[in-house]
Amino acid sequence: MSTKQLRVRAAGALVWRQEGKHLEVLLVHRPRYDDWSFPKGKVEPKESARSCAVREVAEETGVPIILGQPLSTQGYRLDDGARKEVRYWVARPADPGAAALSARPAVRPALASEIDDVAWVRAKAARRLLSYERDRELLGELVDLWEDGKLDTWTLVLVRHARAVKRSVWNRPTKRDKEADEATRPLTKDQGEVRARALVQVLSAYGVGRAITSPWRRCYDTLAPYTAAAGIELETEAAITEHAHAERPKAARKVAERALRVREAPVALCTHRPVLPTLMEAVAEYAPGRLLRSVPDRDPWLKTGEIMVLHMARRPHGRIRAVAIEKQRPALSEGR
Repeated sequence: MSTKQLRVRAAGALVWRQEGKHLEVLLVHRPRYDDWSFPKGKVEPKESARSCAVREVAEETGVPIILGQPLSTQGYRLDDGARKEVRYWVARPADPGAAALSARPAVRPALASEIDDVAWVRAKAARRLLSYERDRELLGELVDLWEDGKLDTWTLVLVRHARAVKRSVWNRPTKRDKEADEATRPLTKDQGEVRARALVQVLSAYGVGRAITSPWRRCYDTLAPYTAAAGIELETEAAITEHAHAERPKAARKVAERALRVREAPVALCTHRPVLPTLMEAVAEYAPGRLLRSVPDRDPWLKTGEIMVLHMARRPHGRIRAVAIEKQRPALSEGR
């Protein structure tokens, strides 16, 4: 492969806070280039871009963060001819006691030769201080969100359980009834359990502080690695099992509606494929059409072990609306 065909993957975040009436962002100075920029770095092997963004900000600034909505991806050519692509998210400093921090690995602080200054800077001053036009454009996106009332968001992560053992392999009609078969069917060891472990760092990146699941084993075991790592309770909700949903879909929808409105801590909600259409009906009530066009509009909605991240904000006149939607299926190599 020629140098020009090489692609360098990186990730970072625009970390913000509001001080009085002023919007401030977190900038870093790199002595090697004598430049001011947003914290970012290369994605490591077996690491997701989201986990990379969280790790790099912590290494370069010492500030643990919680990711919010995504911003534009930057692409540019390096001096050696390789193309670099940097994905960015909005982020806020994590509360010191946030459960998600317990689920993260320790980080190595950047050396002074890599980062020699870190500063909170007001947005107008940051525009002058930033060394690159591409960073000023990103800052413009952040300021637009702030001025439009779309920057202060909360998060719901919809999760479809990871891959489970096939029904034809697990079902034992002579020993259990049909519902017991479904309720006890476990994750596969080669993909299901591995992807459940891979979800830990992704859910941590979004700061999940509350986890709700169908009590059926394949859902419960999908979120259990994260709740164990974060030290939080895994709550069960019978209304989002397949059988309960078939009997009372409105009850499942109410679970989603409640979760969409929880502002205290980001929520992860894990359920089954047959339940997803009803949950998506609830999402559609809060999401404008342009956002819904970015996600599937039919079964299977989410693949096994895939997540949909909904970023919610309170709009004018008190209306709650989704302002961004993301999807991700953690790679099997992540989290090992």
